[in-house]
Amino acid sequence: MPIIEIKKLYKTYYAEEVETPVLHDISFSIEEDEFVAIMGPSGSGKSTLLHILGFLDEQTKGSYRFNGKRMEDYTENEIARIRNNEMGFVFQAFNLLPRTTVYENVKLPLFYSEIPEKEWEKRVMEAIEDVGLGHRTHFDTSRLSGGEKQRVAIARALVLKPEVIFADEPTGNLDSKSGAKIMEILRDLNKKYGHTVILITHETSVAECARRIIQIKDGLVASDHKVKKRFDTRNGLNK
Repeated sequence: MPIIEIKKLYKTYYAEEVETPVLHDISFSIEEDEFVAIMGPSGSGKSTLLHILGFLDEQTKGSYRFNGKRMEDYTENEIARIRNNEMGFVFQAFNLLPRTTVYENVKLPLFYSEIPEKEWEKRVMEAIEDVGLGHRTHFDTSRLSGGEKQRVAIARALVLKPEVIFADEPTGNLDSKSGAKIMEILRDLNKKYGHTVILITHETSVAECARRIIQIKDGLVASDHKVKKRFDTRNGLNK
């Protein structure tokens, strides 16, 4: 059974008497353990689609099933629990807490979880080590490079061990070398732990780090194909 399945999904925004259609008749499914890039130019609707998949927005019509259950059949409490525990989010802007350490940032989601406090330190340190920042555990995040800040954001998304990681333009604020490291980490997490990774990007070289690319254009699925050539992140991303 797919972890994500959408059928004939539409999204239209309304402002006074103006309608702005964004997504049109989109259908696809994503299996557990997949690494999928949703790719398209600015304004194509890819971020709107991610917000719907992440329960941050609702479709206008059509069907969205997460783990076999329709979005509208979940209660508000169930949606909140899924967002907090089964989904991890990584954004272009990092969204780290100011004047706090790496450890404190990664620990934050645990305050809103049901995980016993005695397990927190182990969870935090495992997540920090998974992104290669063990030597920065007690650094103030303001002293980190952009690439390191994004790794903190990934560790924070990992600490609850979610089923799905949503990454919205995670390399957008980084140079090619730092961006390549971020993609290598996401790829390793998908391979090592089986996290389903859904990546939003407008860059071909970033999308090709995934195993499958869904191309969105003008709110429609323009193509959906497996990646034949795997990108070597050791040489950096060709931006």
